[in-house]
Amino acid sequence: MDTKPTLSVKAFLPFALFLTLLGLGGLWAILTNTSPSGGSRWAFFFTSALAVTGIALPATAFLNLRFPSDPPPTATVIVRQAIWAGVYFPTLAWLRIGRVLNLALVVLLAVGFILIEWLLRWRERSQWKPETRRREPRKMESDERSE
Repeated sequence: MDTKPTLSVKAFLPFALFLTLLGLGGLWAILTNTSPSGGSRWAFFFTSALAVTGIALPATAFLNLRFPSDPPPTATVIVRQAIWAGVYFPTLAWLRIGRVLNLALVVLLAVGFILIEWLLRWRERSQWKPETRRREPRKMESDERSE
């Protein structure tokens, strides 16, 4: 039976390390060298999204490996799920700066992101067609007797 090899967590580590170092380095540069103005705030959100995506990428890969699904997730699905985490936490920081963040909003945003990802995976599942092997036609019993 030909099965597609599953992606390992090690395959995502170089990209995760790159994103994490880029994001944390950018955050360090922004926090130590700039004042909180319009441009530096957007740079803060961008670099924090990179850092959180890099941190979440191995965890997302591990969770997808630990809890398999049909169809199996591709590398783009795993990266997309890590990006959801990378978007979620800077969004919470943005809402906290505006002093509108509360527990209900935290839960509602998390449920919204999880629902969007679930619907995307549901759509992929509906379009997935497993590879089938060609089977040899079975001989009829009457054919077997005549031989």
